[in-house]
Amino acid sequence: MAKFRTQLALDRTTLAWVRTALAMGTFGFGTIGFFRTLREKSPTPETIHMHQGAIFFGEGLVVLGLAATLSAGVSAWFTLRKLRHSETPTVSQWPLSIIIAMMLAVVGFGALWLVWPH
Repeated sequence: MAKFRTQLALDRTTLAWVRTALAMGTFGFGTIGFFRTLREKSPTPETIHMHQGAIFFGEGLVVLGLAATLSAGVSAWFTLRKLRHSETPTVSQWPLSIIIAMMLAVVGFGALWLVWPH
């Protein structure tokens, strides 16, 4: 029963990551569409530069959402494989949540760098 409960907990965690990744991707696509429309309505060099950072952030969110989904799937697959072979799953020094948070910070700083006047 313990393995079964552990597998169900792992499934819930994986589904939570899928929901989070889907939200990141959806927000990214929305950001891209919104700021691309604004850029097309007033195509001055200043607005194009300002909106490019937001579009970069949206693209980063889409890529990050895809990476989070893939990482969550691979992590769950390896953990399930260990459970099937009666091995004890190990706790990672760098959990997926910290890695995704750091990548999100990098994408945010990249977008800020594009928007910041040079």
